[in-house]
Amino acid sequence: MSETADAVAEALDAVAQDVGSPDGSPLDAVDLTNPDLLAVTRIPDWEVKRRAASAALTAARATYALYRAGGGRSDPTRPERLIDALGRVLHETVTLQAVLEAAKNYPPDREWELETRTAISALAARLRLLSGAVATAGEAPLGGEESAAVRRMGRAAEQIRRAGLAGDEDLVAVSLIEQVRRSIDRIAGEVASTRRLVTGGLRVGLHAPRMPDTLDPLPVWVRVRRAVHTRSPTFRQVARVFVTAVVSMAIAAALGLSHAHWMTITAMLSLRATYGETVDRVVQRVGGTAAGSIVAAVILTLAPGPPTIAAIVFCFALAGFAMRAVNYAYWALFGTPLAMMLLDFSTPADWRTAGERIILTFAGTLLTYAAVRLLWPAGHLERLPVQLGRLLGTHARLVRTTATVLAGELVRLPHDAIVSAERSAEAVDQTRTRLGQERLPDTDVMADLRTAVDAAHRTRDHLIAVARLSRAEAVDSGPIPEILDRLADQMEEAAEQLEDTDDLDPKATAPAEELRAELADLDSHLSKLTRRRRAEIKSGVGRDDLTPVQHALVQVSGTRYTIRALRRDTVKVIESSLAAAAPRA
Repeated sequence: MSETADAVAEALDAVAQDVGSPDGSPLDAVDLTNPDLLAVTRIPDWEVKRRAASAALTAARATYALYRAGGGRSDPTRPERLIDALGRVLHETVTLQAVLEAAKNYPPDREWELETRTAISALAARLRLLSGAVATAGEAPLGGEESAAVRRMGRAAEQIRRAGLAGDEDLVAVSLIEQVRRSIDRIAGEVASTRRLVTGGLRVGLHAPRMPDTLDPLPVWVRVRRAVHTRSPTFRQVARVFVTAVVSMAIAAALGLSHAHWMTITAMLSLRATYGETVDRVVQRVGGTAAGSIVAAVILTLAPGPPTIAAIVFCFALAGFAMRAVNYAYWALFGTPLAMMLLDFSTPADWRTAGERIILTFAGTLLTYAAVRLLWPAGHLERLPVQLGRLLGTHARLVRTTATVLAGELVRLPHDAIVSAERSAEAVDQTRTRLGQERLPDTDVMADLRTAVDAAHRTRDHLIAVARLSRAEAVDSGPIPEILDRLADQMEEAAEQLEDTDDLDPKATAPAEELRAELADLDSHLSKLTRRRRAEIKSGVGRDDLTPVQHALVQVSGTRYTIRALRRDTVKVIESSLAAAAPRA
């Protein structure tokens, strides 16, 4: 949870650094190797920081769900409330970033950037204080409840608002700055509530263990049948390992090898899902085993006594298990002497045994290489259209849900819908990574998949921003719901095309003309709201009166830029997905 708070704080910092920042392309063209210079000359990548914060939140939820498994309680605990609060801070940060991007097109004439940047940075610093308090069980300071930087930003926004009411500022710019102020105030409120949660430290206690509920074997059997029927990558990998193990054991039985299990274990553990992973594992296994066997041969030749061997076993076990997560070669290096020292307790071993282990390990790697080259492929490329169709389908449902929020039928976007869309994008990204580890990777497909995944993440951020910008109250949002429905239609139509990739033509898909017309209607709707608001002010409506026209102007002005960015990224998702799934010549 402490790492999650730090990740959300870094996302806030990325937004703060982008406020009023100059064009960084000249510095981006300079090749810098000094990490200290990189830290001060490169603006943090918002998308990278946002995805890292989202991944940290997902990990925190998953970890705490495992901790509470079998707890028998349904009411949220303090740690769960903290994770939810950090999630709301991140979503509000997404909204803030979208509004700030829109404000770059309508900047007010008065100074506001410095105060905004300072306020956002101050909120990030307060999150880091909360992170320290969580990590130290309340020993680190929390700081005060109020933030002077947030108050100064509020005063700057108030001056811009009054100037707009007096006719000295563009009302669209005033509305955007008002949205920025509201987002900062909401983030400050969430941080304050989080501060109250961690006051005195956040402790996770231990309770008496409980037996889990009885497992139902039917869902497992259903998943197995589906994997076999669809020949999923997992089923193919299991089948390849099984065939490789059978062949290895048959060779060992035919030759009557005394330590044949070393060859079988090497073949089973080295065969991975992709060619690149298999080669890396083979190199690590052979290199570590060779070095470890030499060390074991030297120790066995010296013939130490049982107490000394026990001490050596302990040291190698400690090093092997501690460094296994760093690199598999370390486990092969330290695990080989460990296994041979343990073997010496039951069967006398010497340097000839170490040489036999090297030869059998090398034989197992040859079987592994033959299996990865001769047996059937893992099937990631064949399942790519299905994953891309799921990506488009989940994001289309998220778009329609956002339109429902604008219509007032829902208060906010369901968290499950956001997570489902995010997982579909991560699944495609994992497939892209695995395709890059094949022997002859298709660089064009990998580039299309990277574009689709990045655009999908931005699409989800845009939808979060649109939903949260429209939460104040139901107003006349103009053609925005129709635009969202049209975008959802396009994504669903593209998902249907992916069901049959033989006749797929990526260039045949083009944005609908109706969508262009509705985007033009959105501009006209914003201009109409601006004229109506000016007419209200001239007719004598109080400056502080919150009229429906003002609410609509604030919402539409903040949403207009995001809707256009959403449309661009949606088109990128569709085009890149179809291009990646299209048959290659």
